[in-house]
Amino acid sequence: MENLIEVKNDYNTLDKLHNRLKKEANYDCSKTYDSWEVRTDANGQMAQCLVLKKSGMHAVKAYFINDNTIKINYIIPNKVLHAYFGKSVKARRNILEIATGVIKEAVLAGSQKKAFDELQTTIKRATA
Repeated sequence: MENLIEVKNDYNTLDKLHNRLKKEANYDCSKTYDSWEVRTDANGQMAQCLVLKKSGMHAVKAYFINDNTIKINYIIPNKVLHAYFGKSVKARRNILEIATGVIKEAVLAGSQKKAFDELQTTIKRATA
């Protein structure tokens, strides 16, 4: 689950957006390195993102793709839970991994969608 959100010029940096979300949101907001996607910035360093966390199992990360547009993705903020319940990006998976992946997605899909919608609404309200 992902979405693009236009933000005002007042919130066109991660620091400004982070400060705004800390004040406005009822959820835990932190600025951290993007270890879920391992993106790099212009200097070749690991890029940063904002993580708006509802619980240990539900969160979204937000990062700028251009000056006034942020991209938000659903993530599992806990690294251990992400390893077990996150989307597998392996090139080759055995049949057991494929079957458990389908079951995982079916069981978690409803709660993930609900959490994503709540967190997305919070970001839209804070940046409007």
